[in-house]
Amino acid sequence: MADIAEVTASPSPDLLTPDNCAVLFVDHQPQMFFGTGSGDRTAIINSAVGLAKAAKVFDVPVVLSTVAAESFSGPIMPQLAEVFPGQEIVDRTTMNAWEDPAFVEAVKATGRKKIVIAGLWTEVCVVLPALSALAQGYEVYVVTDASGGVSPQAHEHAVQRMIQAGAVPVTWVQVLLELQRDWACGETYVPVTEVVKQHGGAYGLGLVYAQAVIGAHAAG
Repeated sequence: MADIAEVTASPSPDLLTPDNCAVLFVDHQPQMFFGTGSGDRTAIINSAVGLAKAAKVFDVPVVLSTVAAESFSGPIMPQLAEVFPGQEIVDRTTMNAWEDPAFVEAVKATGRKKIVIAGLWTEVCVVLPALSALAQGYEVYVVTDASGGVSPQAHEHAVQRMIQAGAVPVTWVQVLLELQRDWACGETYVPVTEVVKQHGGAYGLGLVYAQAVIGAHAAG
């Protein structure tokens, strides 16, 4: 039981912060989207870009990876490339990114032990590296709405498999707001609200309304 006398107003070490995590984007490519049937593909694209912009706002290290980009799957989706212009993209032949030395070295180079991962397909290119990273001591957070599988069952079963192994399911908005944590953090307040307005759907429209009616500093 908790000792009430020891309780303080402090965050859990399980929470994501700009200083303790890295974000991995795995195989957001045309051919992979063609085969995605677990949910609305436009929504997955929107979530992936929202996640990318969240990482950009907080200067969280990002690893971009593709599989067989020139021979089968096509380039990384341009919306991601636009958020990270000039960043190296690790192209692989392996379905499991964690079996590609260059990918693993890129993750290690971030120096972070919390991995936030999204990709296509959930049941292959997300679950395999997630399980592999967990086995080597990483903490894994799976962004389920920025990922997709070939069917709803494939996506859900993969998510459940990762949860059973110790991964934590999250959404892109959850990651964004967990990184922000406090609306008094003025340096990132405006960029965060801009990302919400661009990609947050009804939440974003609500923020537009609140700022118009209540004032420029109305939070979400």
